[in-house]
Amino acid sequence: MALNLQKMRNIGIMAHIDAGKTTTTERILYYTGKIHRIGEIDDGAATMDFMKQEQERGITIASAAITTDWKGYTINIIDTPGHVDFTAEVERSLRVLDGAVAVICAVDGVQPQTETVWKQADEFSVPRLCFVNKMDRIGADFFYSINDVHEKFGVTTVALQVPMGQGEDFDGVIDLLTMKEIRWNEEDEGETFTESDISDQYKDLAEEWRAKLIDAVASNDDELGMIYLEGGQITNEQLKKALRTLTINRTLVPCLCGTARRNKGVQPLIDAVIDYLPCPTDVPPAKGLHVKKDKEEPVEIPCDEKKMPLGLVFKIQQDREMGALAFVRVYSGKFTAGSQALNVGKKKRERINRILRVNANHMEQMDSVQAGDIAVFVGLKISQTGDTLGSEGMPILLESLKFPEPVISIAIEPETLSDKDKLVETLAIMSREDPTFTSHEDAETGQLIISGMGELHLDVLVTRMKDDFGVKANVGAPQVTYRESVTNEAEVSSTWEKNLAGKDNAAGLTIKIRRNEQGGGNTYSCEAHSAEIPEEIYDAIKSGIENSFSSGIKYGYPCADIGVTVTKIDYNELTGTPFAFTACAAQAFDEAAEKAVPQILEPVMNVDISCPLEFVGDAISQITQRGGMIQGQDSKASGEIVHCIAPMAKMFGFSTNLRSVTQGRASFSMEFAHFQQKVGGLDSAY
Repeated sequence: MALNLQKMRNIGIMAHIDAGKTTTTERILYYTGKIHRIGEIDDGAATMDFMKQEQERGITIASAAITTDWKGYTINIIDTPGHVDFTAEVERSLRVLDGAVAVICAVDGVQPQTETVWKQADEFSVPRLCFVNKMDRIGADFFYSINDVHEKFGVTTVALQVPMGQGEDFDGVIDLLTMKEIRWNEEDEGETFTESDISDQYKDLAEEWRAKLIDAVASNDDELGMIYLEGGQITNEQLKKALRTLTINRTLVPCLCGTARRNKGVQPLIDAVIDYLPCPTDVPPAKGLHVKKDKEEPVEIPCDEKKMPLGLVFKIQQDREMGALAFVRVYSGKFTAGSQALNVGKKKRERINRILRVNANHMEQMDSVQAGDIAVFVGLKISQTGDTLGSEGMPILLESLKFPEPVISIAIEPETLSDKDKLVETLAIMSREDPTFTSHEDAETGQLIISGMGELHLDVLVTRMKDDFGVKANVGAPQVTYRESVTNEAEVSSTWEKNLAGKDNAAGLTIKIRRNEQGGGNTYSCEAHSAEIPEEIYDAIKSGIENSFSSGIKYGYPCADIGVTVTKIDYNELTGTPFAFTACAAQAFDEAAEKAVPQILEPVMNVDISCPLEFVGDAISQITQRGGMIQGQDSKASGEIVHCIAPMAKMFGFSTNLRSVTQGRASFSMEFAHFQQKVGGLDSAY
């Protein structure tokens, strides 16, 4: 049966840690009938937090995907982590979503990680709603919170509701479209609610904010603007239609409120997801590159089940019984269980053994999945996060996911020699799941080194190795992951010759190397094209350069922000083998990098410290002692937030010291900002 795309919503729930996004999602699942009892994070029973580490720590790590239904609509929900160490999970979720709900704390408004995920959502042009949560908390302020969103992000926020009381006095909401009071019944955990006319106590407040709502919509909608200026009546149907359009094109951000934990305000939020967030055909077509006939042409992919199949693997998750589960967003056509698909980037075919619909930790079988939907493929052997699945008839490469580089490393070794193979296998599985987690063997010491986005990230992964894979391992102290780059531009010509098994192998290349802008990444291009040179030679040169990016220049650290351009290829069809050109490319890279003056880069972190006002001086002192710089300061209801940047190498042990000087009343979050030159190189100790 064809999927009704108009009745499909692919949404994400995003927020700062502890703002209540998992609790909000739990309530959505409960009221839509997907779960039959409410799970709380505090007691480790939350449906979306089904990894053991999540339930123990009370944070969401692995972006569980779940499908539910509401009033004839299908909603695919991705629950995303709020901790900065798991930013990659947020990125991969936002890439495949059509809309999002930003959960904002009514007491603190916009918090540091809210800013991070909001900016990520902007990068992917995701329309969103705001749900101001925790309205029952002391200090809760709906109006402050939506104004904070407006001021921090420069967006026009519009209230669809106003609260009846705030903090301990929060009693329900007033719907500014129906102009009714809504109160939830506590006897049935908020499953039912009553609507009534607005009492005199709230009449002025409701009329004031309804006027603001109509004014904001009419100011951005020509049709309603004319009615408004002529003094005509704008109906609720007209208002909802205009609100939907303005939300989808990201002109407005509708705001609702409630307290998910106290079971108030969730059903209107689900209604708003249906009413105002886009269906798959409302958003612009996905963009990709057509890679047939040895060239890449930009193309747009309309969401149409009758076209050739095309999908993006946005997550790999290991299951003990079924193996690797590939979460796929389908952009075009239809994938069928038991069929084959082409991994476009790797140019290899994969068999889709089964297709599953996910209900957090419960799965249901599907015969097929079509454009606009999200499902899990079982049986893929080589596909990993960011890969495109398509067909020979439609070899289109969807824009891949980009993830930040790991910034912290630890040495890991098996407890017994017999565990080594299992450890290596486990590390490979976990790297396939999480692109920000890498592992390699140190060439000098032979130690296994694992790298990730932060101490919590690696801590969770090491715990998973023990709990999920039964691997017992010892870990060393954390170390900073450095990078290598170049200072100047340089050009070299290099030749490579060798006789192997009686056959001459020879290659010649001229390459230019340069420093890319900060955060620009490593880039490769070739300007020396000739019809006489086989495609495999071009692939071999590219492979040689990319291997050099990984192996480094002087110290063996991966390269960062280096650009390489091949300007000349000396090719002889008798001696020019792919092996020779791969070796020549690596040799040319080493020569060019040395000529361009190599430099060592260190990771610099964004640090946000939350603490009471009286401890701000002590917190700032801790940062400046570590070579950090203060970037700004915000005042919140719960205290001050100090924004800083500091070198990662100096931040080990910061948590203990910060707690000590603030009597345990400060907390901080830290995320990667950029790599910058380490003055004095590796010889300068901190």
